[in-house]
Amino acid sequence: MIECTNCDTAQFLQITQSRVYFEDGELINEIMETYECTLCESTGRYTYSENGEDPILDGDVTVTSERPKFA
Repeated sequence: MIECTNCDTAQFLQITQSRVYFEDGELINEIMETYECTLCESTGRYTYSENGEDPILDGDVTVTSERPKFA
């Protein structure tokens, strides 16, 4: 789950831009999403690449394996 690091929740995150790259037309090679938190107005970017081991995070977002704290 992707969460805002300032608010510790994913509840207020909105995807403002999303791109998916297909090199051969079938398999996903890269996913890039830009997020904005509507509660605190912070922004961040999540990038997953097939070649990289871990996703790249920029800004005020983090990836967690936990369920949301606030619903």
